[in-house]
Amino acid sequence: MPLNLPRFSVRQLLIWLVLMQAAFGVRLAAAQWWEGRLPQGQKFGFGDSEGYWELARTIAKGEPYKYQDYQVFRTPGYPLLLAPLYWLAGNEEPPVMWGRILGALLGTLAVALVVLLAWKLFDERTAWIAGLIATLYPGQIASSVFILSEAPFMPLMLAQLYAWVCAAQSQTRAKTLAWSALAGVLCGAAVLVRPSWLLFVPFSIPLILLFTRERWKHLQIVGVMMLALCLTMTPWWVRNYQVTDTFVPTTLQVGISLADGWNPEADGGSDLSVFHGTVLDTQMKHTRYRSLWESGSHTLYLDVQPEFETELNEKFRIRAVTWAKKNPTRVLQLAGIKFLRMWNIIPNASEFGSWKIRAIYAATYTPLLICCFLGLWKFRRRGFAIWLLVLPAIYFTLLHMIFVASIRYQQPAILAWSLLAAAWLGSLRLTVRPMTGVSVNVRV
Repeated sequence: MPLNLPRFSVRQLLIWLVLMQAAFGVRLAAAQWWEGRLPQGQKFGFGDSEGYWELARTIAKGEPYKYQDYQVFRTPGYPLLLAPLYWLAGNEEPPVMWGRILGALLGTLAVALVVLLAWKLFDERTAWIAGLIATLYPGQIASSVFILSEAPFMPLMLAQLYAWVCAAQSQTRAKTLAWSALAGVLCGAAVLVRPSWLLFVPFSIPLILLFTRERWKHLQIVGVMMLALCLTMTPWWVRNYQVTDTFVPTTLQVGISLADGWNPEADGGSDLSVFHGTVLDTQMKHTRYRSLWESGSHTLYLDVQPEFETELNEKFRIRAVTWAKKNPTRVLQLAGIKFLRMWNIIPNASEFGSWKIRAIYAATYTPLLICCFLGLWKFRRRGFAIWLLVLPAIYFTLLHMIFVASIRYQQPAILAWSLLAAAWLGSLRLTVRPMTGVSVNVRV
């Protein structure tokens, strides 16, 4: 199957190599800066990082895939990428900096895919502008150097969108089906890295019906993508059923994540400490059951570890939904608060404590967001593919108006959307009037 990639001249190839070197260089420098900024003895800046790191160790050592008492705590995509670092380190734990270098490489891959996708949808000029934005934008740089799932998710998301566009633009049925299947596999891989991506494809169906005339073709593409997605996810689904005796599409952390967003103390951000008592009570109950089994009381309890995790997930889900039904006004208020947290020009996370960092972020993010809107307005009539670039922003915004929200969660969305900002910037012209009074159009 031809890849439909742009053909590069020597000049274009040199520009490409310089851009990739710059993208990796600034990310590597940021990783070193962030590593040196952390307090003495602290390996990670975010709580989620420890879970990914530990699960990578279990994969590398051939141990059961579990984190503490949780067997379906995280999908295995990102830990699988981190696991080879343990193999390279031998019998010792690898330096966290190795994980950050891996993130820098993945971030550079995301920049390369931004260039390819912009070239596919627009032109060479837009591709280089989009690549430059992705290379230098602080939010994208930061997402590459933290030990978080954004680093591998963003290139997978962009690769899926590229394959989707190729499927839509293919002129033969065979190419359409092949690109659709590839997009579905990439979508499945993205879900195994970031479970919240699971519903993105079905979420896109109303957009397809609204913004394209080739509705039947696009619905066929979505159908093939969903089939390939399910096939890609099947090993994880089978494994989850084996350890929990129930169907778990992603993880058993959905309930507590929902309760984190909907509870009497909720403020839009994450604070799992308020649930410590509930977790401990449920855990102790099942620890007692395990003790009965280990001491020889085999009558009632065989394998209660999965029961602890599934019960806890369901308990939090019911608690969150019950509270939301009783407090609909507060739920709407929280939705607005979360929207502002996600798209605020000032980072909300406590890790961005320096006002210098916040000022730099605001000074770059604000004009980029304005250009994104201008690009969307200018190219809004160019069909489904243009709106596909904005769809991740809509999807993640609606999702995190229910769950907790942060600027961190908008980074993949703004990356795809920034292609429209690049297209708008690439279309600008300035009129220069020489001394003779003759107008000359100059592209900037």
